Amino acid sequence: MNLKIFQVDAFTKEVFGGNPAAVCPLDAWLPDDTMKNIAAENNLAETAFFVKKGDSYDIRWFTPAVEVNLCGHATLASAHVIFNELKTETELVRFNSKSGELRVAKDGDRLILDFPAYPVKEIEPIAELALALSIVPLKYWETQGNMVMALVEHEDKVRNLTPDINRLAQLPYDEVIITAKGETADFVSRMFAPRIGIPEDPVTGAIHCSLIPYWAGELGKEKLFAKQVSKRGGELFCELAGDRVKIGGNAAVYLKGEIYVEETTPKSIGA
Repeated sequence: MNLKIFQVDAFTKEVFGGNPAAVCPLDAWLPDDTMKNIAAENNLAETAFFVKKGDSYDIRWFTPAVEVNLCGHATLASAHVIFNELKTETELVRFNSKSGELRVAKDGDRLILDFPAYPVKEIEPIAELALALSIVPLKYWETQGNMVMALVEHEDKVRNLTPDINRLAQLPYDEVIITAKGETADFVSRMFAPRIGIPEDPVTGAIHCSLIPYWAGELGKEKLFAKQVSKRGGELFCELAGDRVKIGGNAAVYLKGEIYVEETTPKSIGA
């Protein structure tokens, strides 16, 4: 069986930047093990699979190790494929996911994710996290999706982090977010998730579900410009909209082709 596959760099206007995601449009769901194997073979932070359902799409995301409940950059990449490669004549794509309905709209050459806003809960300092980072954060929070978020003094500390990935993998959190008020943006961040097979994610839309509400409150404004200051880096145009967040970015196709897997019995949506 031949399946279409696209590799899209998200949150960048040019290839070799942003965060690469694989996107596989499907006519019907493959067995979970097959999708897990495809994601592991792709060896990217996430591979997105989607199936058209009426006037919307069911979507799922896999890291090389596990399925995740929400992924921003692979959703952006999937919408880019629907708009530009599948030539779907629409200005809005709706996805049904484990995190509810997600919407992606066109705004010129930029795509705007419409995601849920997640509150953060301040917690006591985590000594093991400070040891793994080799710096002592100012504050710590937990947020939805088994994530921990830590605040440091300034952008350079986020940029120059060289954490102990093995130590981070021992923490009871799937994702570790480090953030600071920005000098080249309103705020900056990096994200590490070795526990779920991602040593560092270059640009992560989903963590901005928590970062945007926090920084909107801290900075006293609803529209924000953010940078994820990993080696590849990415730019995110953000807005707090009540209990939702808007996350804007560009995307560029790097690769398109076919993959070959053994024939399987198609599964109905949601099976």
